Amino acid sequence: MDRSLAVERLLRDVPPHDLPGALRSGLGEHFGAEAVELLMADYALTELCQVAEQPYTAEPIPVEGTTPGAAFLAQAATFSRDGDRVTGYLPVSVRGDRLGVLAVTLPSEPEPPVWAELQRFAEAVAHELFVADRDTDLYIQARRSSRLTLAAEMQWQLLPGRACTRAEFALGGQLEPAYAIYGDCFDWSASARKLAVTLINGMGEGSEAALLTNLAVNALRNARRAGIPLDAQAELADQALYAHYRGAEHVAALLLEFDLRTGAVAVVDAGSPRLWRLRDGKAERILFDEQLPLGTFDGTIYVVEGFQAADGDRFVFVSDGVYNALGPHGERYGDRELAEAVTATAELPAAHVPGAMLRELSTRRHGSQAEDDAMVVCLDWFGSTPLSGTGKGPAVSVRRAEETR
Repeated sequence: MDRSLAVERLLRDVPPHDLPGALRSGLGEHFGAEAVELLMADYALTELCQVAEQPYTAEPIPVEGTTPGAAFLAQAATFSRDGDRVTGYLPVSVRGDRLGVLAVTLPSEPEPPVWAELQRFAEAVAHELFVADRDTDLYIQARRSSRLTLAAEMQWQLLPGRACTRAEFALGGQLEPAYAIYGDCFDWSASARKLAVTLINGMGEGSEAALLTNLAVNALRNARRAGIPLDAQAELADQALYAHYRGAEHVAALLLEFDLRTGAVAVVDAGSPRLWRLRDGKAERILFDEQLPLGTFDGTIYVVEGFQAADGDRFVFVSDGVYNALGPHGERYGDRELAEAVTATAELPAAHVPGAMLRELSTRRHGSQAEDDAMVVCLDWFGSTPLSGTGKGPAVSVRRAEETR
């Protein structure tokens, strides 16, 4: 039997909490590994935390300026050497979602195909971790370098992931402050023909804001999974929120639906999340008719707008915690600064852009603590994938786009 398959079978046969032990046993037996460590990226994506039997007992490793951090950022193997011994740091990722790094120490430098084999194995580990999270808290705990607030616990469990990659697109999102987020959230779902992206900004603070956002996201998911049009999804979620809060609380939302065959994008703008597009090196804000936030009044009717995505477009979505952030002299982080940030991160992969923009924002905020939570989501559109048949996507029109100079 192929040794990689033997190790993968071993992983599938052990209890979910025992994956690190199975890794050490399997890689030691089949690859001669002297040491094996599984490092998980924390919620802020700034540290790698060792998975240990007792959580919070190992010192986190910074992502910036370290060899394992370089593997995580570049999504490529990196190496360190101590005499004859060599340690390879292999990215642990699944469908573009970066989970961490697998560190494997071998007694001597192996042939290059061995590292390729171990890299494929690290990808298999990522799939096992996704399954294991259903049955154990071990890996969720390992992602934390400090305690989450209750609201943050609710929000992180609500997310679909922090990145996703397919032939047609690449997505990445991040929330800050990572350990105390409350009202902001994003959601996405892709099928053979459509990509749905939802940006949410719930009013309020703490667990009450998280409860409001949870109701909104699940109402939208319920409507989307029923297969109804985008405007009806917004209206059903609006009704669900109004029925519960009677207009006292509401949710600002931006709902998008990408046709993967044509690049046509349907949009419902129900509040504050904003959209920026980077095309041919120019950053511009795309404006829509801002409609009422979800849950404001009973029986609100929503209207769908749209635009056309072109191959190579980058779309960046931001919440009001970004564009309303105040600097030391009371100035807002406005359109000019956002355009500069979108352009400055043009060479980064989509999964890296949110963190880079939020770190840059933190240097401009007034005071040490953010006054509002902040969300950035980046979507790279690579191009439509034609399917069999001659059907065309729905006709859409752009209301207007204003380039920031």
